[in-house]
Amino acid sequence: MNVLGGIMDTVLAAKLETYRGDRKALISVLQLVQEKYGYLPQDAVNDVAKLCNISVNEVYGVASFYAQFRFERAGDHVVKVCLGTACHVRGGERIMRTVTQELGVKAGETTPDYKFTLEHVACFGCCALSPVMVVDNTVHSRMNQSKAKNVLTQYGHGRA
Repeated sequence: MNVLGGIMDTVLAAKLETYRGDRKALISVLQLVQEKYGYLPQDAVNDVAKLCNISVNEVYGVASFYAQFRFERAGDHVVKVCLGTACHVRGGERIMRTVTQELGVKAGETTPDYKFTLEHVACFGCCALSPVMVVDNTVHSRMNQSKAKNVLTQYGHGRA
C-alpha cells in the first residue's frame, strides 16, 4: 500500500483505506489482497497488519486457518483433482497420478514455470459426475487418464 510504504498499488491501497483500523475486516482485506496478487506476499501481510492495527502473527494466524489463503504464488492455472469417495471409487487416484506425472509436481506444488498448481480436494460435491477435475473454476467430469491429459493440453501444458 503506497500509504503504508509497502508493495501495494494505489488502486488497491485506496480500496483498503476504508478498512483502516478495523480488526473485524481482516478476512475481507486478505481476500482483496489475494485477489490482486494471487497469494499473500510477505510485504502485503506486513501492510495488512499495519492497516488493521494488529500484529503480523495475528494476520498469519487467521490467514493460515482458512484454506482459501495461500502464502506462495500459485500457477496461472490451478488444477484440483477430487479424491472423495465417489471419485476415488471411479478412478480419482489414477487421475491424480496422471496429472502428477504430466505436470511433474505433487499436490500442493507449482510447476517451475508457474503455469500450473496442483491440489487435491476431499470432495467437490459433484459425485454424480465423478471422477472430477477442476481447472481454475471449470469442472471437467467423468475423467479418465486420457481426458485428463487432454484437459491439461487445453490449458497450455506441453506447449512452449
